[in-house]
Amino acid sequence: MKNIDIVITGLQSWDIEIGSNCKNIALEFSKNNRVLFVNPPIDRLSALKNKLNTKKREHLIQVKENLWVYYPEHQIESISRLPIDFLFDLLNKRNNKIFAQDIQSAIRKLKIKDFIHFCDSDMFRSYYLKELFKPKAFVYYVRDNLLAVKYWQTQGLRIEPKLIAKSDLVVANSPYLAKLASKHNPNSHFVGQGCDLTAFKAENVKALPKDIADIPKPIVGYIGALKSLRLDIKVLEYLADSRPQWNIVLIGPEDEDFQKSDLHRKKNVRFLGRKDEKELPSYLSAFDVAINPQIFNDVTIGNYPRKIDEYLAMGKAVVATKTETMEYFKEHVLLANDQETWLKHIETGLGDNSAEKKEARKRFAQEHSWENNVNQIYENIEKIVSNDNQR
Repeated sequence: MKNIDIVITGLQSWDIEIGSNCKNIALEFSKNNRVLFVNPPIDRLSALKNKLNTKKREHLIQVKENLWVYYPEHQIESISRLPIDFLFDLLNKRNNKIFAQDIQSAIRKLKIKDFIHFCDSDMFRSYYLKELFKPKAFVYYVRDNLLAVKYWQTQGLRIEPKLIAKSDLVVANSPYLAKLASKHNPNSHFVGQGCDLTAFKAENVKALPKDIADIPKPIVGYIGALKSLRLDIKVLEYLADSRPQWNIVLIGPEDEDFQKSDLHRKKNVRFLGRKDEKELPSYLSAFDVAINPQIFNDVTIGNYPRKIDEYLAMGKAVVATKTETMEYFKEHVLLANDQETWLKHIETGLGDNSAEKKEARKRFAQEHSWENNVNQIYENIEKIVSNDNQR
């Protein structure tokens, strides 16, 4: 798909410090198309709380040859957790109109016409934008089961299914999420997950960081945010207690539950804290087995953890919690559904690490590029546009 205009709205700002699927997709879109990436508008509560001023900035900024980022000028009302349906709908329609008018000013400046609207899970602020803009196609992107998170449940349980149903196309980064969406819209498809794995090459690691180089082998490691909503602290405690000869290394920022956990009192558990993204391949290189001990819940069951591809790209043996989404990795990842299986699979990973298996893991991970991911999205959009043209 080339030489078309794409407008993106979503939950995350272009300036976000953590990884963002939507940013990566926007960058890939912009290789062959003009892209307008619209940041979320500032709501009244956030403006007051953080003393934000939308007036003191340039609103439309070109960041690449075919890519512009737009910072909305006007505030909207804070309504996400408003429990009264008719009042929420009234204010949400008003918010959408304000948001649409701001976006329209950027569309006019760039002379955008007949565009594709790609909506990254922005279920409230973008709810009426299909009707207001009448794009060539409205594509809703699902990358997390947001309705399993309490914050989104007040109105999201009612609103997101309706938005999914009226979308021209729904694309999801996991088979589980695509299946959930298909309950409301039969035109829902799994399009895979993209990853930038250029830095995750074992041959590029020249030396280990000192804080991990001095840790005795074997090292069983995890890289990512340490949050009890997503990770099973009990599994980690069990592994540490059952195999005191293993050193369990955890890299990433901790939430309060992890900070208070007994893991900090175990001699063979090492917390190395948050690391710069550029350093992660060097730390991962030291792992003998890489793990993703997700807790099994409605949030994680459909989650596609990008870290699995990063682990595999380095040729590492990987053990992860068995979920419907992780079945996609089962030929290259050992999947555990209880504590004993976790123990058994890590032991297998430590002992079965042939050069052949390492290369197979690397090849599998490299299939999950942003280019391949976006090509899958293009393929589904082209079907929608083609069908509309034939009517």
